[in-house]
Amino acid sequence: MEITTEVIKQLRDKTGVSVMQCKKALEEAGGDLAQAEVILKKRSSAAAEKKADRELGAGWIGTYTHEGTIGAMAQLSCETDFVAKNPEFADLAREIAMQVAATAPKYVSHEQIPADARAAAVAVFEKEVEGKPEDMKRKIIEGKLASYFQDQVLLDQPFIKDEGRTIRGLLNEATQKFGERVEVTSFYRLSTR
Repeated sequence: MEITTEVIKQLRDKTGVSVMQCKKALEEAGGDLAQAEVILKKRSSAAAEKKADRELGAGWIGTYTHEGTIGAMAQLSCETDFVAKNPEFADLAREIAMQVAATAPKYVSHEQIPADARAAAVAVFEKEVEGKPEDMKRKIIEGKLASYFQDQVLLDQPFIKDEGRTIRGLLNEATQKFGERVEVTSFYRLSTR
């Protein structure tokens, strides 16, 4: 299948990844747009993993208010001022603030869940799996914990503007796009309700 500039543009518009990376992914996928998108997502996760140890030295605070009744701020961090001052980076920070306003998460990541909150959830789920074989209990409880905390953990939430993507996925894509580690370091939400 011929890889046209229109197909490359479609993939770029969907993913925000550079034209060259889109073209390479389409070539690898034999021109199949859906497969190329999967390839780019896989690469963005790998790129994010490689950059996970880099120091965050800059960032942008995205803000969002909804009809004067709900407000949110999200601190999106990166490695350099060059990326932090990019309008697309600022837009991403605002999108994440909007996500916080809409979904009211409690934690950025699973690592921030307090031990007592996790222990309370485990105690409830252990009662639910009584009588099951031991090897199954652990897997069932892990699945129940992931499901229970999904809405409370910002990175695991489906993106409100595209339920097929998570906030973690958006950050992985941003890491690939900007060539730097990108991370939500904190957020705050206020509500009059």
